[in-house]
Amino acid sequence: MVASSRKPKQLSHGDYSHYPQLSSFYEAKATGVLTHSLAELLASFQKKSSHYEAKTKLAVGLSGGADSSMLLATLAPLVRQANIALHIVHIHHGLMRDADIWAEHCQALAAYLGFECQVLKVDVERQSGLGEEAAARVARYRAYSQYCQAHGIVDFILAHHLNDQAETLLLRLLRGTGVKGMGGMLKTHTYGGITYHRPWLAIERQVITNAAAVFTQLSGFEMIRDPSNLDPRYKRAAVRRLLIPGLDSAWPQWKQNLGRHARLMLDAQALLDEVAEADLQTLDLRDDAKDFCLASWRKLSLRRQANVLRHWLTLHDVPMPTERRINDWLRQLREVHQLGFDRGLSFKHQHWLIEVERGRVRLCCGAD
Repeated sequence: MVASSRKPKQLSHGDYSHYPQLSSFYEAKATGVLTHSLAELLASFQKKSSHYEAKTKLAVGLSGGADSSMLLATLAPLVRQANIALHIVHIHHGLMRDADIWAEHCQALAAYLGFECQVLKVDVERQSGLGEEAAARVARYRAYSQYCQAHGIVDFILAHHLNDQAETLLLRLLRGTGVKGMGGMLKTHTYGGITYHRPWLAIERQVITNAAAVFTQLSGFEMIRDPSNLDPRYKRAAVRRLLIPGLDSAWPQWKQNLGRHARLMLDAQALLDEVAEADLQTLDLRDDAKDFCLASWRKLSLRRQANVLRHWLTLHDVPMPTERRINDWLRQLREVHQLGFDRGLSFKHQHWLIEVERGRVRLCCGAD
């Protein structure tokens, strides 16, 4: 790529000349709060891309609900001003009766703001053992990654907010997650070559719904309300309906407190990662760190063995197994012959395979 002497254009929070009918929306206090975080993020993209001739590309997911709709509405004037190519993606899961109507709504909303919305239909593996919510999430992110890779996009913005973060932490706590899980959703996270950004993680959802009310009044676009969000058969909805009202009443600042807890857990996990990375470098790594020495691993303390194994899996984007499964792996790795001569020792996990042979532990992709 050719270096450029271009200086990034300074973004203004008040440039919405393309949308005169929405002037009251962009002048609203709630919209200003939402726009500030987005403008800072886009400025960082612009600064990074100013060294290259290629036009900056960015993607967002649009479900049609208040959160993603307000993300698109607040982004629209900013990406126009910054000359950023915005790709809008709607995932059609096919799980709800109104899925086709929702897709049409998202395309209409995008067109109203002067963009196109790509509708991607996905197959949700209902028998995956993950549960419908988790399986839909896996299908959604797989589609996001495939779309971005096909269009040369590396940055994707999500509309998760403080309430989402608090619900996620409650769910993970109830499931018995560890330090890493209690770090909550990350503000920036890279997976599958795509960097996902959550600039609204510190913003309460009430700010978003306030902005959405103004937008609906001016544009006529009602926000989609997914009935599964309040269906207690789904874990997140059960937390939302059964636990959160009581927490709001007894501990008004509980969401902020959980957010602070998540930051502390991230600090703790960062320390564990530093220890794990140092230990990993003692294991005679081979094949791009997909192969390590079993005997060297056994010299570590039991806790550090477990810590470095989890770090090794994360390093290669392997979904973390259940505690029961990883404890079984640890037991077998500690008991197998020092040179790995035990026949047939291998651990299958989704499409990954971990094999032990001649004193080496090897990670293989593409297991059937």
